Amino acid sequence: MSTDAAAPYAGLTPEAVLDALESAGLRGDGRLLGLNSYENRVYQVWLEDGGSVVAKFYRPGRWSDAQILEEHAFVQELAAREIPAVPPRALRGRTLTEHGGFRFAVFERRGGRTPELDRREVLEWIGRFIGRIHAAGATRAFATRPALDAESFGAEPRGWLLAHDFVPRDLLEAWTGAVDLALASVAHCYDRAGAARTLRLHGDCHAGNILWTDAGPHFVDFDDARSGPALQDLWMLLSGDRAAMGQQLGHVLAGYEQFHEFDARELHLLEALRTLRLIHYSAWIARRWNDPAFPAAFPWFNTQRYWQDRILELREQIALMDEEPLRDPRGASRPPAAPAAPSFARRRRRSCG
Repeated sequence: MSTDAAAPYAGLTPEAVLDALESAGLRGDGRLLGLNSYENRVYQVWLEDGGSVVAKFYRPGRWSDAQILEEHAFVQELAAREIPAVPPRALRGRTLTEHGGFRFAVFERRGGRTPELDRREVLEWIGRFIGRIHAAGATRAFATRPALDAESFGAEPRGWLLAHDFVPRDLLEAWTGAVDLALASVAHCYDRAGAARTLRLHGDCHAGNILWTDAGPHFVDFDDARSGPALQDLWMLLSGDRAAMGQQLGHVLAGYEQFHEFDARELHLLEALRTLRLIHYSAWIARRWNDPAFPAAFPWFNTQRYWQDRILELREQIALMDEEPLRDPRGASRPPAAPAAPSFARRRRRSCG
């Protein structure tokens, strides 16, 4: 069974998936459905008893056992507080199991649809639950899981991309200049925000990781749980032009601040966090490029056009980070104004989620 970096899931055949679950006491009836996931491999598995579960096989080498178990403990803590997160099941006393060289966890299957983020009541409802997640996340720190900061999501992926020659030679100077200026602007945003409080986060809280039912939202896939500023779990819910994002932010915070105080100085970090995600995203795909699933899923990556677009994107972010930060239209959150700067032509903002 191969779990090497070039083809980490080569040995994860349907038979291997069923054997792994049987080793943990769950007998599948032979039916599997691959669910949308690139970082890990996730399957809905139907069982002989008539039910079904979701089995998540972790990418080899990404997280240590201790880091995975810390994620599991965080989600279990949230579920114990009646926050709608989906914790792993304990199978024979363990939430993390190993079989045939693969580590995996099993979750209850919970369906849902994409939340309608253009509706005020939906944003407030999601905001209330994120506020509760953060209230729990602020009670203690992660011991083993890393932080989301300018080093881990900016400087380190920049260095990795350069060291592995992913940027085309004829665009190298332009890309390096853009990313260096962008990281300098990120540092300036962090300086303006001051000593932003960090807490345990979902880490990847975009609409695809929030499933909606008639009973409200539930949160899935805490695989990217890290320490960081609260805004990291809020900004990916915002889209559109500045006025639209401000209105959406007001709705989210109206729910959020019922359970956890939001530090308005963090609004200086909104475009900085978006910039770091963009840099990290390029390196994330590049690091996985030998995994056969990635060229198939991202055929546009590493083309000349791809890197040209990233240069333009970074230049746009540099301009946005020099503008006055977004304001909460309720008037409660008024961070100090940032100096204005000439802006590049704007495209529609997106969450990069």
